[in-house]
Amino acid sequence: MLGATWACNARQLEVVEIVISDPSVVQVNWRQDEKVIETVARNDDVCTLCEQFTTEAVDYLSQNKTQTEIIEILHKSCSRLRAFEPQCITLVDYYAPLFFLEISSVQPQDFCTKFNLCQKVALISSQFREDSCSMCHRAISEVLMKLQDPDTKLEILELLLKGCNSVQNYVQKCKRLVFEYGPLILANAEHFLETTDVCTILHACDGGKQESVADS
Repeated sequence: MLGATWACNARQLEVVEIVISDPSVVQVNWRQDEKVIETVARNDDVCTLCEQFTTEAVDYLSQNKTQTEIIEILHKSCSRLRAFEPQCITLVDYYAPLFFLEISSVQPQDFCTKFNLCQKVALISSQFREDSCSMCHRAISEVLMKLQDPDTKLEILELLLKGCNSVQNYVQKCKRLVFEYGPLILANAEHFLETTDVCTILHACDGGKQESVADS
């Protein structure tokens, strides 16, 4: 309370001088200050969880073993295309390393701040206080919603097409692969997130605390 009084401006000081003669009002103000302090504390908890989860996710996706497993899953999906399997594998082998390189450059603090989870002051209800497992499932649900959005799919394809410009002598072939297999890969990514317990893989949830994405 003393720190809050030091931090308030001149107008706030005038209000304190007016209401201090009424004990009941002072008590109400004290409770309001407690709520503000509690709100900031809750926000710090969410921020810490976000940074911790992001750090673990980046570390996990930066491991060679993890990257190999993901690429193997994508290659297996390519095998379902039969005649177009070689082209699909070429697309995976080109873009997967770029994806992992981009992930490795993610800074947890910047990432969480960008999504407004680390503001200095934010109004957050008590129900919003989540553990890392619930937060992970909520994030996966949001990613799935994005993948189901046609506008988001179009933006991803546009980014892939833009990346083709750096393939030198294979620009046209790369763009053709994006047009032919980009939508299929996005559909496979959506299916993978729906059927795989990503949060347990990322150690955001323990083995005994599983929650389906549909329920989150």
